[in-house]
Amino acid sequence: MTRQQLSETGPVPGLAVSPLAGQQGVRASGEVGLTTRAIWEGVLEEAVREGDDVYCLELSDVTFVDVAGAGALAAAAGRLRDGRRFVVRRPPPALRRTLDLLWPGQSGIEVSTS
Repeated sequence: MTRQQLSETGPVPGLAVSPLAGQQGVRASGEVGLTTRAIWEGVLEEAVREGDDVYCLELSDVTFVDVAGAGALAAAAGRLRDGRRFVVRRPPPALRRTLDLLWPGQSGIEVSTS
């Protein structure tokens, strides 16, 4: 998938997702917003169905995640069976703040800045 698509009003932000090498998870780049929410939610739904205890979301190349995208992550984490979690690596600062503010203590999400 391309990072940007063109619309009549100009470029539309995109979201590119690829598997992580050597571990269960994905690397994402771009933005999570209205135009890319279906992609993001699809990634999270697939992650919920996976069997591994840890599912990594490498977000160092993601520039923005809106509140609905953060909510989708929190909702997906709530559907993980006991002992499973998302490890969110290097998310945009606003995502971490949104999770801390609206979903504090969500046990299915571990945020790593390294």
